[in-house]
Amino acid sequence: MKRLTLLSIFISIFTTTVMAQSKSVQQVEAAVEQLRLTMIDPNEAVLNKLASDQLTYGHSSGKVEDKTAFVQTLVTGKSDFVTITFTNQTVQVVGSTAVVRHRLDASTNDGGKPSTVKLDIVLVWVKVKNNWQLLARQAVKVLN
Repeated sequence: MKRLTLLSIFISIFTTTVMAQSKSVQQVEAAVEQLRLTMIDPNEAVLNKLASDQLTYGHSSGKVEDKTAFVQTLVTGKSDFVTITFTNQTVQVVGSTAVVRHRLDASTNDGGKPSTVKLDIVLVWVKVKNNWQLLARQAVKVLN
């Protein structure tokens, strides 16, 4: 009887943990999608909500922006995404931190100059007061 009770407790804890993990993954995926959409159609208030005040945003060129520069680059149109597609996305949540990796394929119109970009991205998200915020991003160019 004791073993059955212990097994029951273990299953309950395991199920609760898996469900909480799944919910966190879904929340992070929703935040990533909101970021994708907002990078295409920039909204300063939404970008400020999605980005941590401590944001470090690394570009494939080696340029690194803080939150203010990241938001202004998008809002002013200096960086103009026409389309963005994420593929091969993975999300790993550890406590209140999440690591997201994906391939970004985008068409841009920076400075009125149409172009395309293909990048591998890693994003680090942190949970702050029930909201996931982007803490860090690094991109590298895909060579193939």
